[in-house]
Amino acid sequence: MAEANFRDIGIVDVEFGDRVNVVRPVNLYGCRIGDDSFIGPFVEIQRNATIGKRTRVQSHCFICELVTIGDDCFIGHGVMFINDWFDTGKPAFNQPELWAETIIGNTVSIGSNATILPVHICDHVVVGAGSVVTRDITEPGIYHGSPAKLVRTLDPETETANLNFSRRLRQQ
Repeated sequence: MAEANFRDIGIVDVEFGDRVNVVRPVNLYGCRIGDDSFIGPFVEIQRNATIGKRTRVQSHCFICELVTIGDDCFIGHGVMFINDWFDTGKPAFNQPELWAETIIGNTVSIGSNATILPVHICDHVVVGAGSVVTRDITEPGIYHGSPAKLVRTLDPETETANLNFSRRLRQQ
């Protein structure tokens, strides 16, 4: 019987900001995680990925190379980021020149089990659970479906005021 090659998961060459909370087990290597962020268990964040300040990454997420997530974001359970368009009809293993970046703006919430292909998502966006984002999102709003489509625009000023009002009501 052949011998298997075992590799342990862990935390290697990670640049942590202040007050970062990580729940093990995780596989984090060569990435950057901003101040006051949270990384849940069973998360993999690969090299050259960046997580912004005050961002929460829930359990079972995969954040591959070339992904940048902004500040004040929420990444739900089981969200998958993809950096390969499979342009050659197969995975571009060890061909990073064929990979593409994903940029997530600030104050973006991505629901559980969403899949994010190599796209740019602007600030103040909500992506519904289970959605597949296949194209850039350039307008603040709520998007869902496969492929994800705009279902309602968001005005960041108004929505923040509404959110604060709702919080005050719940506290009474």
